[in-house]
Amino acid sequence: MKRHLATSGSLICLFIGMTVSLPATPAQAQATARPPATHQAVIDIGYIFKNHAQFKSQMDKMRDEVMAAENGLKAERDRINGLVEQLKGFNPGTPEFKKLEAEVAKAQGEFNVEAQLQKKDFMDREAAIYHEVFGQIEQVVARFAQEHGIAVVHRFDGDPVDSGDRNQVLRGITKPLVYYDRSIDITPDVLRLLNAGAVASAPGQAVSR
Repeated sequence: MKRHLATSGSLICLFIGMTVSLPATPAQAQATARPPATHQAVIDIGYIFKNHAQFKSQMDKMRDEVMAAENGLKAERDRINGLVEQLKGFNPGTPEFKKLEAEVAKAQGEFNVEAQLQKKDFMDREAAIYHEVFGQIEQVVARFAQEHGIAVVHRFDGDPVDSGDRNQVLRGITKPLVYYDRSIDITPDVLRLLNAGAVASAPGQAVSR
């Protein structure tokens, strides 16, 4: 992506009549090396997540684990349903009926608890993955912005709006950005750095999206 990131003009200071030059402080040296950030950029976070290699790998792995857990729960649910069918063959109030009824109630209670625990575990793990990856995105965006004089990075949604879908139309109307110049879209730059494993160390180069 071609960038038109103009740097601010450097100030030329002439000191007349001074015989001793004072060394620059660390803060002054940094200010001299890096001009103040004045530019703005946009990034499509949704696009990043959809195409982030590590994120997709982690989510695919967890999806397989969810399916395996669901299969395990299905097997137990089928077993409980079998007990319920057996229960229909006994007369209510008989010792056999009461014994099997208690077994069914216990199995159903344990099943519900296990299902809720597994659901919570997967939701917590999913949240942890999102948190980790978004932290990486923030690091790369910050580094890229500092290197290119970008002061503000706005989030935007680059997905096209389906005019036949009411919800999508309403979402499109409420987008915070009405217009942006595509040359300030740093989404592909950030995604490339993330997929290259350069979370916060390698400099970003502009590429076309």
